[in-house]
Amino acid sequence: MQKRDRQNALLSLIGSSKIGSQSELVTQLKEQGYSVTQASVSRDLDELGIVKLNGCYSQPRKAENDSGFGPVMFDTSGDNLIIGRCASGLASAVTVKIDAAKIHEIVGTVAGDDTIFIAVKNRDDQNNVLKIIAEILS
Repeated sequence: MQKRDRQNALLSLIGSSKIGSQSELVTQLKEQGYSVTQASVSRDLDELGIVKLNGCYSQPRKAENDSGFGPVMFDTSGDNLIIGRCASGLASAVTVKIDAAKIHEIVGTVAGDDTIFIAVKNRDDQNNVLKIIAEILS
């Protein structure tokens, strides 16, 4: 599995539960099928800017002026889907901004209350779209 997939899984774990040690992360990632060591998890945490607050790993808050939408997280699912999570009520606004960029790799978007689905043709398009969205929302 690719590093990006592993890092997305790590972000998902940190976002969904309170994890206080790298060994917990290693165990949970291995349960998901990732071949990891404590050293690789440590490097991933550094690269992702993960911090430890009150004894648990957490993503640092974005600066107020980043996108105006608050924190927006994106993850991949399969080869053709990108899923975005944001604050309640903001998915439509984020999606309008993404759609306005007319990213040709995007086949379509759907916005809920706090979730965005972005369909692309293939994994290469996923990577390109994630980079473009990061630029748009920064």
